[in-house]
Amino acid sequence: MAFALRKRGPSNFQRAADGSMTLIEHIRELRTRLFRASLGILVGFGVGVAVAGRVLHVLQMPYCDLPKARLANGDCNFVQLGPADLFLLQLKVALWVGLIIAAPIWLYQLWAFIAPGLHRHERRYAYIFTGLAAPLFAAGAVLAFFVTSKGLEFLLNVSGGGDVTTTLDITRYISFVTNLILLFGVAFEFPLIVLMLNFVGLASGKRLLGWWRIAVFVFFAFSAVVTPTPDPFGMTALAVCLCALYFAAVGVAFLNDRRRGRGKEMYAGIADDEVSPLDLDAEPVEAGQRVDASGPIEPPEPVAAPAPIERRYDDMT
Repeated sequence: MAFALRKRGPSNFQRAADGSMTLIEHIRELRTRLFRASLGILVGFGVGVAVAGRVLHVLQMPYCDLPKARLANGDCNFVQLGPADLFLLQLKVALWVGLIIAAPIWLYQLWAFIAPGLHRHERRYAYIFTGLAAPLFAAGAVLAFFVTSKGLEFLLNVSGGGDVTTTLDITRYISFVTNLILLFGVAFEFPLIVLMLNFVGLASGKRLLGWWRIAVFVFFAFSAVVTPTPDPFGMTALAVCLCALYFAAVGVAFLNDRRRGRGKEMYAGIADDEVSPLDLDAEPVEAGQRVDASGPIEPPEPVAAPAPIERRYDDMT
């Protein structure tokens, strides 16, 4: 018995890429993507609820590891100002953990919706930048964790007088640590912006290198604002890391320019206010070949007069 194979039509990705999908079909696909992403976040939230206590313990370590943060019995000194503050804080931490765990799911759904509108080389660049963004954000989070520990030690030494007992609110402390981790992680994504400017052709490696003084000043000013303590340790650590990442991105930009052959154009090394060089060597103009004079034009032949109308047609026409 023979079975006929049913021919499969184009996929949704192909139909969205070639523009054959209607607006209603795009809206339905967006609804489906959002629903799948929500399911992934919901599952991740369930996992986050189970591990929220351990995550809170890890976030408390920068403060609890300090000698002045311990009570006489060895417990960490935290307070909550409201009866439901700790419960709401655990739900907040569980949501953050759920977003991180479900990141491959909701990022894929987001990418599957916007990828058909991109060219092939744009999708390749997106893969590269996404692969670099995750480790850079993780490096910024680790640095924030380290800076928080040193900064709290400095603050406790400054404010820890003999008659003063320091007691931190658990909600405000966790918000302080998480905001600092988020801020440091986003700051470490700056080299990707530099590479994006180079890859799209808006800034060459030579021009990016010429901006290094401005970049270093901006990094130190930004670090001085976002670091939680006035000590120079945390500010210097963040600024030095950002400067190192910037120069690494400039090096990659130089390699990309060499690969694409940028800077080898005729006027690439000339400034905008500089006159372009002119080649003033006059080349001799050779004499052309002799042109013979044209002969007289013959008069046109006379046009025959039209025949009478009765001779143009026969009896049938």
